[in-house]
Amino acid sequence: MDTRVARKKLGLKERYAAMTRGLGWETSYQPMDKVFPYDRYEGLKIHDWDQWQDPFRLTMDAYWKYQGEKEKKLYAVIEAFAQNNGQLGVADARYVNALKLFIQGVTPLEYYAHRGFAHVGRQFTGEGARVAAQMQSIDELRHYQTETHAISHYNKYFNGMHSPNHWFDRVWYLSVPKSFFEDACTAGPFEFLTAVSFSFEYVLTNLLFVPFMSGAAHNGDMSTVTFGFSAQSDESRHMTLGIECIKFMLEQDPDNVPIVQRWIDKWFWRGYRLLTLVAMMQDYMLPKRVMSWKEAWEMYAESNGGALFKDLARYGIREPKGWKDACEGKDHISHQAWNTFYNYAAAAPFHTWVPKDDELQWLSEKYPNTFDALYRPRLEYYRGQQEQGQRFYNKTLPMLCQTCQIPMLFTEPGDATQIAYRESSYLGDKFHFCSDHCKEIFDHEPEKYVQAWLPVHQIYQGHCFKPGVDPTAPGFDPLAAVLDYYELNVGRDNFDFEGSEDQKNFAAWRGDGTHNASGEQA
Repeated sequence: MDTRVARKKLGLKERYAAMTRGLGWETSYQPMDKVFPYDRYEGLKIHDWDQWQDPFRLTMDAYWKYQGEKEKKLYAVIEAFAQNNGQLGVADARYVNALKLFIQGVTPLEYYAHRGFAHVGRQFTGEGARVAAQMQSIDELRHYQTETHAISHYNKYFNGMHSPNHWFDRVWYLSVPKSFFEDACTAGPFEFLTAVSFSFEYVLTNLLFVPFMSGAAHNGDMSTVTFGFSAQSDESRHMTLGIECIKFMLEQDPDNVPIVQRWIDKWFWRGYRLLTLVAMMQDYMLPKRVMSWKEAWEMYAESNGGALFKDLARYGIREPKGWKDACEGKDHISHQAWNTFYNYAAAAPFHTWVPKDDELQWLSEKYPNTFDALYRPRLEYYRGQQEQGQRFYNKTLPMLCQTCQIPMLFTEPGDATQIAYRESSYLGDKFHFCSDHCKEIFDHEPEKYVQAWLPVHQIYQGHCFKPGVDPTAPGFDPLAAVLDYYELNVGRDNFDFEGSEDQKNFAAWRGDGTHNASGEQA
């Protein structure tokens, strides 16, 4: 009988190498460039894939254990929230509209990110990059699931949450986040990582998860807080992947610098425009506010992002072209976006309102140089009209930016009284833009953006009606037909919060919770 020889236990570094780099091989009957064609066509020069470093050095078996523990804690909180009717503990039913926008516009992006990382993980020659992308793909799928489970509890009690995936493909304002990820997913693998792992995850994601989840806590929504913090612990790994990707590309060859710089310019601006929805949520949709969008921008973008670009300067990278305009926009974009949604609340599956007096005062304090002069008078006018029974809903359709697909609501840098309009001509057609930066993105690769599915154009061309609808029929109402195409429950999912079914139900439920059956206060 042979003597059993004890195998030497691998150290952490050796075990990690075996579970990542050890999974790769050199092809024999097909050239490597043919098997992995996409990691070269963007023009980048990669000389040594072994220089790719993963700061967390997480192996798949450790990943499953780590994530499994988080899942147990998360679903325990979600279950307790549901059993204790946690929806009655939120500060105000208006808050739920922030969750509606989140599940409509943010949660589907997690699934897009899952698909995108699964795809690009197949495209890299280097094993380290492939494993990192694979793990992030699984992370993003988990985020999509946990966010859906946490917020779906509210769907039992509130309107505007019943068809988020259907709306993501059809509703006008949801083309903004959708176009961001479709732009990224149809780029090359390194540009995808720059778009999502670096520009979105590293530079901008804290503006979404940290302030908004703090706001959820202050508004009594512990279900959302728990999934947010569970996801944010994954984001720390995603952020390291983003910065590692950038530094890896820059350190491989100096010829990579101008390519990476252009990507940073593009994707910073695209991400900034996408966060317009988040800015509006932060300033207007949280009844109990933690910090303004302006404060969040100064903390997470100007301070943290500014330090990052100073660090990257040693590689020859400067701050993005749109940086100064974005920093000026912190005083404006949330107010301009809320004005747009207030006007188009008939065509959106969530409610809007005019802020209360104390909320207007809070906005005045947070935006001392702009709010009272530019935005308070308009909101007070809307309130006066509404009190007279003349609540206005805009039934016309706005011009959209060809690149970011946001309505032309932004103002000129340095002059907040003038709407910014730019245009380019391509193959005999004119295309319109909300800024110099969106125009420049289009001008660099117009063939990509001339194919954009712009909701306003599609509506005017008659492509947003259900089969069998006859626009020539007497009394045809195009807005009603579009809302039917959206599968939006008119009068329940849309219009103003005041007088809505959500407002009435919440008031009744809260009343039942504080009174005995006899009507006496408990």
